[in-house]
Amino acid sequence: MRARLIVRITPADVGSRVSVRARHHGPEASTVDVVGVLERWEAGELTLTRRDGTTATGAEAVTRSKVRPSHTPISR
Repeated sequence: MRARLIVRITPADVGSRVSVRARHHGPEASTVDVVGVLERWEAGELTLTRRDGTTATGAEAVTRSKVRPSHTPISR
């Protein structure tokens, strides 16, 4: 059985909080999950900023993605 590609984000979602799963090609092929704000989408390259302020950039093969609700702090 093959996995379905479900990509639900578009360049119109720049500025939204999204989750992205992409295939990482290299010596050890794997998948990478990133949740953050979609800062840029140009020529198929995505730039996301995570909650801790780090940036993830890539033109990897996105296999799944979707818009997430904005992050709300946990109250204790």
